[in-house]
Amino acid sequence: MDSGGGPAAGRGSGGTGGRASGEWARHWRHAGLPGLDLLRARYVRHTFPRHSHDGFVLGAVSGGIEEVGLPEGTVRAGHGSVVMINPEVPHTARAGVDEGWTYSTLYTSAELVAGIAAETTTLRGTPGFTQTSVMDVHTARLIHEVHRAAEEGNALAADSVLRIIVARLLHAHGGSLPTRTPRTAGALRAARARDILQERLAEPPTLEELAAQLETSPFALLRAFKDAYGMPPHTWLTDLRIRRARRLLESGSMPAEAAAAVGFTDQPHLNRHFTKIVGVPPGAYRRERGPAAGAGRKNVQDPGARPA
Repeated sequence: MDSGGGPAAGRGSGGTGGRASGEWARHWRHAGLPGLDLLRARYVRHTFPRHSHDGFVLGAVSGGIEEVGLPEGTVRAGHGSVVMINPEVPHTARAGVDEGWTYSTLYTSAELVAGIAAETTTLRGTPGFTQTSVMDVHTARLIHEVHRAAEEGNALAADSVLRIIVARLLHAHGGSLPTRTPRTAGALRAARARDILQERLAEPPTLEELAAQLETSPFALLRAFKDAYGMPPHTWLTDLRIRRARRLLESGSMPAEAAAAVGFTDQPHLNRHFTKIVGVPPGAYRRERGPAAGAGRKNVQDPGARPA
């Protein structure tokens, strides 16, 4: 079983900040595992700002404590805990103790989970998880095993164990996710504001301009948007920009090109926000996820490292 520690060669590699704090991280994808991203890391000072994912997050904590901030409150996950976050749920993450936390995370697509749910459960509608954090040492061990198998190039084992994990968690903690249907005037304005921000990603309007276009006040729009999406418009926009930047980096764009395309001032601006939300710098992400990335190559990066 993987103990949750990074490869020995990766500890403290990548920059002075990593050596000082003991932080390390690897965010990557195996070519033989579509619909799955993998992150294995130890974070001490690094904090994830409020953000969300378009797929599921399944994390296994193997050391320290992770504090996850959710709309309904904060959960603390320690050794043997499994964290389950549904798509588009805004959340934060940070260390809950001075020594930080170590964990292995599986980012699974909504389509992959839906397929497993259809095959193994009787859930109706959109499947998801009803708990955020549970103590489940066996499933946590299996999550680490997916990482180990993928790093050894054994896609068959990794895919098999991944499906066992999802089926097991759906059986124990699965449910149908509620359908969000905007009904109030505020919710409809928030949805329209989201559409405008998507259309004007690189050159967004100011809050006052956006509110005027929607015939409301800036504070009313702020309240409505946060009620609908769990974060204010500027935070949601940064999250969207990072998602778009990830796709560009995966297709081979250089970080500076991705920064300009999604509206960041320059590459350092992208680097700061990308590292905060994704956990590794854009240069490291591109090396592990771009077209030239090797399926079995090991390259652990310190989250504070300067991108190539």
